[in-house]
Amino acid sequence: MIDPLTRWAEHGEKPDFTGLLSFAGQRYTEDPEELAGADVAIVGAATDDLVSDRPGTRFAPRAIRAAGCPPGRHLGAGIDAFAALKVIDYGDAPVLPGDPLASHAAIERTVGEVVAAGAIPVVLGGDHSIAEPDMRAVAARHGPLGLVHFDAHTDTGSEVFGVTRSHGTPMYRLVEQGIVDGARYVQIGLRGYWPGERELTWQREHGITSLFMDDVRALSIEEVIERAVATVGRGPVFLSIDIDVLDPSVAPGTGTPEPGGMGAADLLWAVRMVATELDLVGAELVEVIPTAIGSADVTALIADRIVRELLTGIALRREGGSDD
Repeated sequence: MIDPLTRWAEHGEKPDFTGLLSFAGQRYTEDPEELAGADVAIVGAATDDLVSDRPGTRFAPRAIRAAGCPPGRHLGAGIDAFAALKVIDYGDAPVLPGDPLASHAAIERTVGEVVAAGAIPVVLGGDHSIAEPDMRAVAARHGPLGLVHFDAHTDTGSEVFGVTRSHGTPMYRLVEQGIVDGARYVQIGLRGYWPGERELTWQREHGITSLFMDDVRALSIEEVIERAVATVGRGPVFLSIDIDVLDPSVAPGTGTPEPGGMGAADLLWAVRMVATELDLVGAELVEVIPTAIGSADVTALIADRIVRELLTGIALRREGGSDD
């Protein structure tokens, strides 16, 4: 185990631009035996071989780590998630550029090591095709999953450009395989011009709940999250966040941007509430394309804060912040 804070121990924190690059300066290991006792493990999944548009999200795990800042007490929630939880950076899955099947196998194996240790995996993508190995690894221990999915797109195509394994098809494949329970699956933030009626009909047939950006505006984000929590209900839940759920004026670094999306404050609050109210057993953040260095990369910066809100919600739930 490497502690990036060792040389700054007398100060209790280090500048975020120094030392070993790990998420929020947390301890780093690639040894599964050192995951013992961890509550959460961060895993990088640096692959984008299955995108249908602009690539570059393979660089996101490193960029998200670099955009971070030292831990601290959440001013709104009143808790320091890194003090309340044992969070470890488990490094990156050993992906292979140009071999998506091998990369997915490596991701599933690495996430599976986290799950086997009893920790919650939080995966930094990477394109959204990583949802399949992520959730397969989690479901192998917990069984069929409920799913809360923030995205501009449904990702429920049976194929994209004739290809069945794509960043536009993982949710279709997961539901068809029984890994995700369609009746406990909620999509939030949908907008734009894809998918078509075939995909939407398939969704209705499988009981999937779709909450569009029009619903977010008409109902309020508070009502939308209340409905999502009620629909997913009790049982193991996976949280999947595609950064393009945000408006591109807020998060420009993504491969398939769609105007008219969520604002950062709403998404940050929503992620914290989902993590507080539901039994999260895994999460992923995908489709960030870095555009600058460190915290100057506004999309990577928001991605870092999304993960922190997620961790804050988990910490609140464990300290009795949920009525569940």
